[in-house]
Amino acid sequence: MLKTVVENLVFVAEFLGIVFATFLVAYLFEKIANKRSGYTGPVITTQKIAMVGLFGAISTILMMFEFPVPFAPTFYKLDFSELPVMIVTFAFGPVAGILTEFIKILLKVMFRSTTTAFVGELANFCVGASLILPSSIIYIFSKTRKGALLGSIAGTLTMTVFGSLFNALYLLPKFAQMYGMDLSALVGMGSALNPAVTSIQTFALMIVAPLNLLKGCMISVLTIALYKKFSPILKQGNSFREVNTVK
Repeated sequence: MLKTVVENLVFVAEFLGIVFATFLVAYLFEKIANKRSGYTGPVITTQKIAMVGLFGAISTILMMFEFPVPFAPTFYKLDFSELPVMIVTFAFGPVAGILTEFIKILLKVMFRSTTTAFVGELANFCVGASLILPSSIIYIFSKTRKGALLGSIAGTLTMTVFGSLFNALYLLPKFAQMYGMDLSALVGMGSALNPAVTSIQTFALMIVAPLNLLKGCMISVLTIALYKKFSPILKQGNSFREVNTVK
């Protein structure tokens, strides 16, 4: 019992460490972009905090609506919780995006607890951040429709590659360890859907990668389609940076 508690505490500490490291990367890139644009104000403002809370709550609600996909086991589902995160990210920068992603996970755990010993929550945050960071970093240096498109493509590809590697090398082994399962059982779930799945590596390639690619494409298309419509509303009272609007 004590060993399990210690393992869970260590895992939560690792989770928080990843969140902090991701936030630090977002903060550094946003500071660089602000310096290049001549903006000398704070990275985190009252308006950003308000929007982070609002969009984090919306993302949490969307996270509750999950859809199974025919090519993946039942513990992998598709949701649209990254859509509000991407919109607020394009509007207010990578720091706001990472904070919104974290608030989404925090609210989800508060209201629904965890059914995966926080492994699912860590996966959701890391994979979401791998979409948000590249997209927002490219866009923050090129606030045009082309920049938004290139950022979304880069984010989708990064999420697909990172999500697959992260699942194969860390998340799936950790999930099996914390639930006392053998990795072969997970592989068996995959091979039941796709005979080409014969190892944890092919599981990630044949199941995780297509799922992340599908989600990234859908979120990116919806973000580019909706952001320009939401942007004027989001920017009301935002005097510090009017150049954020997609052109």
